[in-house]
Amino acid sequence: MTSQHGAPESQTLGALVHQLSQQIPELIRSEMRLAQAEVAQKGRRAGIGIGMFSVAGLLAFFAFGALVATAILGLAHVVDAWLAALLVALVLLAGAAVAGLVGKNKVAEATPAAPERAIHGLKEDIATVKGDHHE
Repeated sequence: MTSQHGAPESQTLGALVHQLSQQIPELIRSEMRLAQAEVAQKGRRAGIGIGMFSVAGLLAFFAFGALVATAILGLAHVVDAWLAALLVALVLLAGAAVAGLVGKNKVAEATPAAPERAIHGLKEDIATVKGDHHE
């Protein structure tokens, strides 16, 4: 009889199947932990993107208020005061545009939400179990 720690070619098929049945649950657990970590990381990125969209909305709201003030000042005085309010509104709109683009890029970085590394690892594990040793 061969020992439990002998060379793989000297072990019986039953011993190899027994070792495999003991190692597969731990392999699956480790792949699941990797998948959880990957999904959590992508969730954080999506959260940052959503936050930037919120900043864009807030800046657009302030810009709308400034545009309203600009219209009021422009109609009431038709002097330099409306031009100052218009410049403030344009700066706020530019800030909203930048925040919106940054937010869009952060959300795009987080997609697709599938745990790609974990899926790739599982595919490699399955190929190894089947005996496909393509590297």
